[in-house]
Amino acid sequence: MSWMIKPGGSLHGDITVPGDKSVTQRAYIFAAMAKGTSHIIAPLRAEDTDSTLNAVRSLGPVIDDRVQEVSITGDGTQSFTEPGDVINLGNSGTGARLMAGLLAACPFLSVLTGDESLRRRPMARVTEPLRLMGAVIDGRADGTLLPLAIRGGFLKGVNYISPVASAQVKSSVLIAALGAQGKTIFTEPALSRDHTERMLTAMGVHISAQGKSLVVEGGQVPKAATIKVPGDISSAAFFFVAATVMDGSDIVVRNVGINPTRTGILQLLEAMGARISVMHHDGDGEPMADIRVQGNGSLRGMSIPEEWIPAIIDELPLAAVLAAAANGVTELRGASELRVKESDRISTTVQMLQRAGVKVEELSDGFRIHGPAAVTGYAHESHGDHRIAMSSTILSLMARDKSEIRDTGCVATSFPDFVKLMNDLLPGSVTVI
Repeated sequence: MSWMIKPGGSLHGDITVPGDKSVTQRAYIFAAMAKGTSHIIAPLRAEDTDSTLNAVRSLGPVIDDRVQEVSITGDGTQSFTEPGDVINLGNSGTGARLMAGLLAACPFLSVLTGDESLRRRPMARVTEPLRLMGAVIDGRADGTLLPLAIRGGFLKGVNYISPVASAQVKSSVLIAALGAQGKTIFTEPALSRDHTERMLTAMGVHISAQGKSLVVEGGQVPKAATIKVPGDISSAAFFFVAATVMDGSDIVVRNVGINPTRTGILQLLEAMGARISVMHHDGDGEPMADIRVQGNGSLRGMSIPEEWIPAIIDELPLAAVLAAAANGVTELRGASELRVKESDRISTTVQMLQRAGVKVEELSDGFRIHGPAAVTGYAHESHGDHRIAMSSTILSLMARDKSEIRDTGCVATSFPDFVKLMNDLLPGSVTVI
């Protein structure tokens, strides 16, 4: 599947983006761990989240699966049964790493795998601490790549210092810690997104924070809860950036999650001169807001502080699009994590910009972009990466003539309604070919 992008115009309208992927996947896993029936309201329905729901289903909880609500009835992890087949997480790195933590505490054999892209992504960052806790894990490249065979159970608490700031690593260890004996202390070099701590706390689990460390006692069982999933700010970000770079635009995105560990894109937009209004209202556990964005033709380039990176890691290809529209040089460093995403996102982002005529330099841990650019129409490959496909679309709106984005089927992993919502705001901008 490919998309043809018609450039020009401005975005207008009022939309609601699909549910947050990170919150949805955690909700499915934590609900399965809990005693009683949990209700997940407005979950994201996409390939990644469906893969995680199917993984949970394979362990035995009763699931009532409806479009706008998923109910999961469990009796704690001790009621889980050994899967009858390999668990396939598709393209979901979050699903694979969090499920590894869950299965590490289960006293049976399970095997995790995924698609070709996921089988290339590093798993040592979770298998190392899980092995230290007592899980027996084997797999490709000495258990650092999928497929992974996990023989779990009989875990002990550990004091683990993570070499990377990663919510997936943190979540995997905290999930395993609930099934371990004793206390687990998890420390990371910078504070990563905190959806796991928020949700588990709301479900009755006691987690104490001490600086950059979290402390959790084993043996705790989450309580069933009703979890309302906010709109995914990483999905909304594509429309925030599109409205910012297209003069005359004026849009409102409703019910967007504004968890402070995820709002780096708003911070970056404001720092570069975007016109944004955040209209707050409360969420159940996760804060939400309606966000208005208006076009601004006078963005300014900047050096993006490294401490902003954890809160903006998924939106960095979009940061490159902003930089292409901004006056001056934008430099981003400290983002080597991008090299082990669905694609090497430093390299594929640089290729995206170069094909469109943007002056850009690839750095070992980021990029340097000179703007504003006279963007040209181009044909670009997604490299099987949903965020590159959608970021290329926003960049193409700024071009002088039409562009083609190839291999766009990957977008179904996280945002199946992207084309529809883009055309709702800017009719005729994206044609599926």
